[in-house]
Amino acid sequence: MYKTTKDHKILSDLGFSLLEEGRIIKIKACGYSMYPAIKPGSIIFIEPLSENEKPVPGEIISRKRGQDLVVHRLVRIIRNNDQLSFVTRGDSCIREDLPVSQDQIVGRVIKITDNKGRISEGRQLIRKPHYIYNRIRVRIILTIKKTLNILFRLTVKTNES
Repeated sequence: MYKTTKDHKILSDLGFSLLEEGRIIKIKACGYSMYPAIKPGSIIFIEPLSENEKPVPGEIISRKRGQDLVVHRLVRIIRNNDQLSFVTRGDSCIREDLPVSQDQIVGRVIKITDNKGRISEGRQLIRKPHYIYNRIRVRIILTIKKTLNILFRLTVKTNES
Protein backbone atom coordinates (compact mmCIF):
# COMPACT_ATOMS: atom_id res chain seq x y z
CA MET A 1 0.00 0.00 0.00
CA TYR A 2 2.53 2.62 1.12
CA LYS A 3 6.25 2.16 1.50
CA THR A 4 7.27 4.21 4.55
CA THR A 5 5.90 5.81 7.67
CA LYS A 6 6.40 9.16 5.92
CA ASP A 7 4.21 8.00 2.99
CA HIS A 8 1.58 6.79 5.47
CA LYS A 9 1.54 10.16 7.23
CA ILE A 10 1.23 12.05 3.94
CA LEU A 11 -1.68 9.87 2.78
CA SER A 12 -3.41 10.09 6.17
CA ASP A 13 -3.06 13.86 6.28
CA LEU A 14 -4.40 14.10 2.72
CA GLY A 15 -7.42 11.94 3.58
CA PHE A 16 -8.19 13.93 6.73
CA SER A 17 -7.81 17.21 4.81
CA LEU A 18 -10.18 16.08 2.06
CA LEU A 19 -12.79 15.04 4.61
CA GLU A 20 -12.42 18.40 6.42
CA GLU A 21 -13.07 20.12 3.07
CA GLY A 22 -16.33 18.20 2.75
CA ARG A 23 -15.15 15.74 0.11
CA ILE A 24 -15.91 12.04 -0.07
CA ILE A 25 -12.83 9.82 0.03
CA LYS A 26 -12.37 6.20 -0.88
CA ILE A 27 -9.92 3.87 0.79
CA LYS A 28 -9.02 0.22 0.52
CA ALA A 29 -9.80 -1.99 3.52
CA CYS A 30 -6.81 -3.89 4.82
CA GLY A 31 -7.97 -5.84 7.87
CA TYR A 32 -10.58 -8.24 9.19
CA SER A 33 -11.99 -6.16 12.07
CA MET A 34 -15.20 -5.39 10.16
CA TYR A 35 -15.62 -8.82 8.56
CA PRO A 36 -18.00 -9.77 6.95
CA ALA A 37 -19.47 -6.29 6.32
CA ILE A 38 -16.10 -5.09 5.03
CA LYS A 39 -13.68 -7.65 3.67
CA PRO A 40 -9.97 -6.98 3.09
CA GLY A 41 -9.48 -5.35 -0.30
CA SER A 42 -12.96 -3.81 -0.36
CA ILE A 43 -13.22 -0.18 -1.40
CA ILE A 44 -14.84 1.99 1.28
CA PHE A 45 -16.43 5.35 0.47
CA ILE A 46 -16.44 7.77 3.41
CA GLU A 47 -18.35 11.03 3.52
CA PRO A 48 -17.63 13.69 6.13
CA LEU A 49 -20.15 14.47 8.84
CA SER A 50 -21.33 18.05 8.99
CA GLU A 51 -20.61 19.91 12.22
CA ASN A 52 -24.13 19.47 13.62
CA GLU A 53 -24.66 15.96 12.30
CA LYS A 54 -24.42 13.02 14.70
CA PRO A 55 -23.99 9.41 13.64
CA VAL A 56 -26.51 6.85 14.85
CA PRO A 57 -25.80 3.46 16.42
CA GLY A 58 -25.51 0.76 13.77
CA GLU A 59 -23.76 3.05 11.27
CA ILE A 60 -20.20 2.38 10.21
CA ILE A 61 -18.14 5.45 11.01
CA SER A 62 -14.55 6.49 10.52
CA ARG A 63 -12.51 8.05 13.27
CA LYS A 64 -8.99 9.27 13.90
CA ARG A 65 -6.60 7.15 15.91
CA GLY A 66 -3.26 8.90 15.78
CA GLN A 67 -2.29 9.00 12.10
CA ASP A 68 -4.68 6.18 11.27
CA LEU A 69 -8.25 6.13 10.07
CA VAL A 70 -10.27 3.45 11.88
CA VAL A 71 -13.51 2.23 10.33
CA HIS A 72 -15.78 0.53 12.90
CA ARG A 73 -19.46 0.34 13.70
CA LEU A 74 -20.97 2.79 16.19
CA VAL A 75 -22.51 0.69 18.96
CA ARG A 76 -23.64 3.37 21.40
CA ILE A 77 -23.49 7.01 22.39
CA ILE A 78 -22.78 8.01 25.97
CA ARG A 79 -24.15 11.34 27.21
CA ASN A 80 -22.38 12.91 30.19
CA ASN A 81 -23.95 16.31 30.86
CA ASP A 82 -23.33 18.23 27.60
CA GLN A 83 -20.55 15.93 26.40
CA LEU A 84 -21.11 13.03 24.03
CA SER A 85 -18.80 10.05 23.72
CA PHE A 86 -19.03 7.52 20.93
CA VAL A 87 -18.27 3.82 21.38
CA THR A 88 -17.34 1.79 18.32
CA ARG A 89 -16.53 -1.85 17.70
CA GLY A 90 -15.38 -3.88 14.76
CA ASP A 91 -17.95 -6.45 13.66
CA SER A 92 -15.52 -9.29 14.41
CA CYS A 93 -13.69 -7.75 17.36
CA ILE A 94 -13.71 -9.25 20.84
CA ARG A 95 -14.49 -6.01 22.64
CA GLU A 96 -15.55 -2.42 22.15
CA ASP A 97 -13.08 0.37 21.42
CA LEU A 98 -12.47 3.08 23.99
CA PRO A 99 -15.02 5.93 23.77
CA VAL A 100 -14.05 8.87 21.55
CA SER A 101 -15.25 12.46 21.39
CA GLN A 102 -17.14 13.82 18.40
CA ASP A 103 -14.11 15.73 17.10
CA GLN A 104 -12.35 12.39 16.50
CA ILE A 105 -15.13 11.21 14.19
CA VAL A 106 -14.31 12.24 10.64
CA GLY A 107 -17.03 10.58 8.59
CA ARG A 108 -19.43 7.76 7.88
CA VAL A 109 -19.22 4.92 5.41
CA ILE A 110 -21.77 5.43 2.66
CA LYS A 111 -20.78 2.68 0.25
CA ILE A 112 -18.68 -0.48 0.12
CA THR A 113 -17.59 -2.27 -3.04
CA ASP A 114 -16.16 -5.73 -2.38
CA ASN A 115 -13.57 -7.63 -4.45
CA LYS A 116 -16.31 -9.21 -6.57
CA GLY A 117 -17.85 -5.84 -7.46
CA ARG A 118 -20.86 -6.20 -5.16
CA ILE A 119 -22.02 -2.89 -3.74
CA SER A 120 -23.54 -2.26 -0.31
CA GLU A 121 -24.91 1.16 0.52
CA GLY A 122 -27.56 3.03 2.46
CA ARG A 123 -29.68 0.97 4.84
CA GLN A 124 -27.76 -2.21 3.91
CA LEU A 125 -24.83 -0.89 5.94
CA ILE A 126 -26.76 -0.40 9.19
CA ARG A 127 -27.11 -3.61 11.17
CA LYS A 128 -26.45 -5.33 14.45
CA PRO A 129 -23.57 -7.75 13.93
CA HIS A 130 -23.12 -11.23 15.39
CA TYR A 131 -19.76 -10.58 17.06
CA ILE A 132 -18.92 -14.09 18.28
CA TYR A 133 -19.97 -15.76 15.02
CA ASN A 134 -17.99 -13.18 12.99
CA ARG A 135 -14.94 -13.65 15.22
CA ILE A 136 -15.06 -17.44 14.74
CA ARG A 137 -15.33 -16.98 10.96
CA VAL A 138 -12.27 -14.69 10.93
CA ARG A 139 -10.28 -17.17 13.06
CA ILE A 140 -11.11 -19.97 10.62
CA ILE A 141 -10.17 -17.83 7.59
CA LEU A 142 -6.86 -16.76 9.12
CA THR A 143 -6.02 -20.33 10.18
CA ILE A 144 -6.70 -21.61 6.65
CA LYS A 145 -4.59 -18.81 5.13
CA LYS A 146 -1.73 -19.56 7.52
CA THR A 147 -1.92 -23.30 6.81
CA LEU A 148 -1.95 -22.73 3.05
CA ASN A 149 1.02 -20.38 3.36
CA ILE A 150 2.99 -23.02 5.31
CA LEU A 151 2.07 -25.72 2.77
CA PHE A 152 3.12 -23.45 -0.09
CA ARG A 153 6.51 -22.75 1.52
CA LEU A 154 7.03 -26.46 2.18
CA THR A 155 6.16 -27.27 -1.44
CA VAL A 156 8.56 -24.63 -2.75
CA LYS A 157 11.32 -25.85 -0.41
CA THR A 158 10.75 -29.49 -1.49
CA ASN A 159 10.84 -28.53 -5.18
CA GLU A 160 14.12 -26.63 -4.68
CA SER A 161 15.77 -29.71 -3.17
